[in-house]
Amino acid sequence: MGNILQNIKLTRRQLIKTSAVVGGSAFLMHKFGSSLDPVREAWAMGKKGEAYPLADASHVIYSVCLQCHTACPIKVKVLNGVAVKIDGNPYTPQNLIPHLPMKTSPFEAAKIDAKVCPKGQAGVQSLYDPYRIVKVLKRKGPRGSNKWEVIPFDRAIDEIVNGGKLFAHIGEDRHVPGFKDLYKLKDPDLSKKMASDAKKVASGKMTVQEFKKKYKNHLSVLIDPDHPDLGPVNNRFVLQAGRIEHGRKELAKRWVHGSFGSVNFYEHTTICEQSHHIAFNEMTRQFKDGKWGKGKHHMKPDAMNSEFIIFFGTGAFEANFGPPIMAEKITDGVTSGRLKIAVVDPRMSKTAAKAWKWLPVKPGTDAALANAMTRYIIENKRFDETYLRNANKAAAKAHGESTWTNATYLVKIENGRPGALLRAKEAGIGGENEFVVISNGKPVPVNPSDSKSVVMGELEYDGEVGGAKVKTAFTLLKEYAFSRSMKEWSEICGIPVSDIEEVAKEFTSHGKKACAELYRGPVQHTNGYYNGQAIITLNLLIGNADWQGGMTAGGGHWHELGNKRKKPFDLGKMHPGKLTAFGHKLTREKSSYEKSTLFNGYPAKRPWYPFSSNVYQEIIPSAADRYPYGIDILWIHKGTPGFAPPAGHTALEILADPEKIPLIIATDIVIGETSMYADYIFPDTAIWERFGSPHTTPDSPFKASKFRQPTVTPLTDVVEVFGEKTHISFEAVLLAIAEKLGLPGCGKNGFGKGWDFTRPEDFFLKLAANLAWGDKEGEELPDADEKEMNLFLTARRHLEKSVFDPKRWEKAVGSENWKKVVYLLNRGGRWEDWDEKAVEGKGFVKHRFGKMFNLYVETVATARNSMTGEFFSGLGIYEPVKDSTGKEIKDEEFPLQLITYKDILGGQSRTLPTDYWMSTILPENYILVHPETAKKFGLRDGDRARIVSATNPDGKWHLPNRDGVDMVGKVKAVEGIRPGVVAVSWHFGHWGYGASDSEVSGKVIKGDPRRRTGLCPNAAMRVDPHLGNVCLTDPIGGSSSFYDTRVKLVRA
Repeated sequence: MGNILQNIKLTRRQLIKTSAVVGGSAFLMHKFGSSLDPVREAWAMGKKGEAYPLADASHVIYSVCLQCHTACPIKVKVLNGVAVKIDGNPYTPQNLIPHLPMKTSPFEAAKIDAKVCPKGQAGVQSLYDPYRIVKVLKRKGPRGSNKWEVIPFDRAIDEIVNGGKLFAHIGEDRHVPGFKDLYKLKDPDLSKKMASDAKKVASGKMTVQEFKKKYKNHLSVLIDPDHPDLGPVNNRFVLQAGRIEHGRKELAKRWVHGSFGSVNFYEHTTICEQSHHIAFNEMTRQFKDGKWGKGKHHMKPDAMNSEFIIFFGTGAFEANFGPPIMAEKITDGVTSGRLKIAVVDPRMSKTAAKAWKWLPVKPGTDAALANAMTRYIIENKRFDETYLRNANKAAAKAHGESTWTNATYLVKIENGRPGALLRAKEAGIGGENEFVVISNGKPVPVNPSDSKSVVMGELEYDGEVGGAKVKTAFTLLKEYAFSRSMKEWSEICGIPVSDIEEVAKEFTSHGKKACAELYRGPVQHTNGYYNGQAIITLNLLIGNADWQGGMTAGGGHWHELGNKRKKPFDLGKMHPGKLTAFGHKLTREKSSYEKSTLFNGYPAKRPWYPFSSNVYQEIIPSAADRYPYGIDILWIHKGTPGFAPPAGHTALEILADPEKIPLIIATDIVIGETSMYADYIFPDTAIWERFGSPHTTPDSPFKASKFRQPTVTPLTDVVEVFGEKTHISFEAVLLAIAEKLGLPGCGKNGFGKGWDFTRPEDFFLKLAANLAWGDKEGEELPDADEKEMNLFLTARRHLEKSVFDPKRWEKAVGSENWKKVVYLLNRGGRWEDWDEKAVEGKGFVKHRFGKMFNLYVETVATARNSMTGEFFSGLGIYEPVKDSTGKEIKDEEFPLQLITYKDILGGQSRTLPTDYWMSTILPENYILVHPETAKKFGLRDGDRARIVSATNPDGKWHLPNRDGVDMVGKVKAVEGIRPGVVAVSWHFGHWGYGASDSEVSGKVIKGDPRRRTGLCPNAAMRVDPHLGNVCLTDPIGGSSSFYDTRVKLVRA
């Protein structure tokens, strides 16, 4: 053990040597040097042969990682107040198979370490990153110049709330609006009434003049009285969050919507995999009371029982949801012979390297491949006919199924195209909330959720019913799949017919124990939604939903907001004075162009996204174009919209101009690529210092609720908010603004009489209490016994009162709930116990979806593209790359297609290359090309090349108010990539995050050159030619296009 410890010590010595220049900075993480002392002490203890202290429960606090979105439950090992090691939590199936029962004593669990990936273990370095900021920074030069001054927290809050000539000291003679200038609509009753009537105006049920007359004394609170559906001036504030996750997300939405009264809260999902979620959601929406409700946005294979899985643009050994939970199951299945896998990906990923078959598809043609498989399956009658004929719940149950589809439902053919589903009332055989199928040659009404009357429909029908031309959904699917020959589909997707047929045959050779799995790869295209729907359709053809080995919704979670059991804290109802936020969002998401006062024919000024949400890349350019309105304050939190999205440089051009967005604040742990363009940066707490309630992945069949909690005292400064000492953080800024403005739902009695909201734990521990009690009677956790109560205190003896005061924590939930909360916190959450039935491979999974799937999606088929006026398709069709106006983009003079990927060592910016443990393994990324491609461009292994495109012909990040960054990297020629494709991993190419010099209060903080290695190709990605200031985007799912750009390689 001594040799191992010496090696570790050497690594740490190298780290501190390179970090010494910033270790004592006044605004950076100045405690870094001293934090190594207890680490050395731990090593020394090991050398002396003394007992290993980190196996003692008193040195362990369970929390949740966020080095990637898998959010693994973790065990943080603490010595003398410092986190010195991170492992996986053994209570959870996400990290250990089988996992420990909840009743296992934490004293015993401390001796058992579960798995976690390298990123999770390197969290120690992210936590103690020498470039972390701990004080508030105010801009002291043009945005992006990276010149700052340190100012007190209270002064910063006063300035952003009150506004004024905040930058007169650097020659900017302009008035900057503050939060008080936007907090116009304050009356909860008035907001509720105006919201209701604004919707009536948008839908044409009330005229603008009628609205203006009714609210003539309050028109000043509106953005535009002639367009009341834009909402109040409050909407001119936007919170643009990145990886905010549950817990913080609910808190932020509570504050933005209910306290401040703005509709504009956003997450980052469209730069991740949003069209995947939208495809699942639309295909699982349920029809009730004449409306389509919400669906399920994420499903996964039951990998512990699957016999065949096709991974479309994803895998088990890097990214996805994620290696710790998936890798073991896939590895066990493949090595035991139980499981075969196929991988559809232009690049031979780590998963593809272990696959039975690798299908190097042309990027963006996944729908062509899926439809080719669909053709083969239908043509060879390899689909589950009985499953598809089940038209309602009763029919499914009668045939031993828990789910069913609308495959037999009749679709009206209007003006030569499929449109809405035929209603029984239209056919003269039933009500307006019933659909129609053909049964025994006759039209029959069907209620999808009817559990008593069995209705079986005919799969194929083309004729007239009630005077309407109709076809079944299955007929439409078949016609589309057969609209091209196998050879034609093959030419589009680039996969030989023989391979397509072999994979389709294998897929249909395992009954219900096969699954087509997708994630980011197929959907971050302009046709991403359609790709997703086409792939999910394959699962419907074999009827695998809810079956062990098939497609499942996972175990789900307990509900932390208390909205199920309504106790102990129904947080949705604990918001005195809550405002009703209303109006079209800045991104026009979840709104229909045709149902707005802005409708003026086609095209709209910018796209509307009625099906999607969190359209991250559209926020900043919409603000710049002032469509549907401009904004005054942008708060960027835990995200980098000027770096992470495709064509992110277009956002930086906007952010650099104070005339377009007058005030920008950021909460960040470092000076990032985008927060560098903020006016103020407030330091945030890191993952291991704060609370959260991340949700689980559907890859797990067990019900699970993780809980993040502080494991060490935050490194940020202590400030006073609502009379309480707390650390600067995202939550502290929210509460401080609320204190200045007197926002409802914050401060004394913020949750109602006797329930204050003056500290972060006042909110988060209520979430923990709700989880501890469960969703229904009998699910409550036991109280912690005396030993556990003592352990809870002992394990937190290092936490300062500014973060942990046991009496204050108990007060946040009440004495009657406290011991149950401690029981949960001592385990880092709660999980269903292991059940051997989960791996028997027989029958249904325990937690079932149990509802209808939409083979044909009426909601999409009846909506128009706001830019073209054309209807979308209700099927998963193949489309080429298109811009926002529907014009195909070919860029034929650029012969290569650019894609990206993530390595197991890299998540977001907070991992590679800033975590030096991992960057010693992967110090830079490469431009991956096939040897044939390299040869055509006169390039060899190790040559440096520049990536250029139609909208970035010089291959460079053009950065306002600072030097640009070249998109140049080393070429690596590999056989494992499709010829004509260029692949560059994410993670590298930084100029922020400590990669470049900063000037703070006159002192230059030198950047670390190791953080500047490699390249980020996002600036090469195609700008939409019509809009001009945003990347190409999927008009249905809203996903940003990462994989549609044509490029060239130029020797650098």
